[in-house]
Amino acid sequence: RLPPGEYVVVPSTFEPNKEGDFVLRFFSEKSAGTQELDDQIQANLPDEQVLSEEEIDASFKTLFRQLAGEDMEISVKELQTILNRIISKHKDLRTKGFSLESCRSMVNLMDRDGNGKLGLVEFNILWNRIRNYLSIFRKFDLDKSGSMSAYEMRMAIESAGFKLNKKLYELIITRYSEPDLAVDFDNFVCCLVRLETMFRFFKTLDTDLDGVVTFDLFKVGTALGCGRGGRLGMVELSYLPGVAA
Repeated sequence: RLPPGEYVVVPSTFEPNKEGDFVLRFFSEKSAGTQELDDQIQANLPDEQVLSEEEIDASFKTLFRQLAGEDMEISVKELQTILNRIISKHKDLRTKGFSLESCRSMVNLMDRDGNGKLGLVEFNILWNRIRNYLSIFRKFDLDKSGSMSAYEMRMAIESAGFKLNKKLYELIITRYSEPDLAVDFDNFVCCLVRLETMFRFFKTLDTDLDGVVTFDLFKVGTALGCGRGGRLGMVELSYLPGVAA
């Protein structure tokens, strides 16, 4: 029998940083309550970048003209082709290539004029963002496997500016991991894009800054650009703080 007091129970595994199941059972003489110690959901996102074409490097403009073609805009399909061509050169990354859905999510996040394509400025901002995601991915791929374990994924997401609770992390691993529970680079990028979309959407609706928003399905579809093929799971959205439908 233990004397009354505060105790910390630390589960451990034989191998460091490996996931494992455990059972903890308490016996008490009187009725006792428990509460899970968890992080508060929040995001530390930079202000959306305001950029003019004059500020973009001339070499990048030349590259964009080559990629975009005569209409000087990049469609979802063109973005998929560009990203998969680039990612195929990074042999250290485990990836099956960016899906059309992933690229559509990126376009919806960056598309400012609502035409479903990326202009020069929009593509430049996305390009720099993906480079930042790649840097984070490589930094927290501790075992250099080319993919993210659940442990590595949590650190990488926090480094990208997101603080999530246990339930959301479990949801992310379930949604974006392969059967071996590893997250490939393309899914990692898609995950961060979806997270940023959700948090910016929440911030847009939280006009009185009280951490609580109310919306109908039409407002969700409009704000997320679903008319252009954008998708955001209602299950994912429901775990944001203060959301009421």
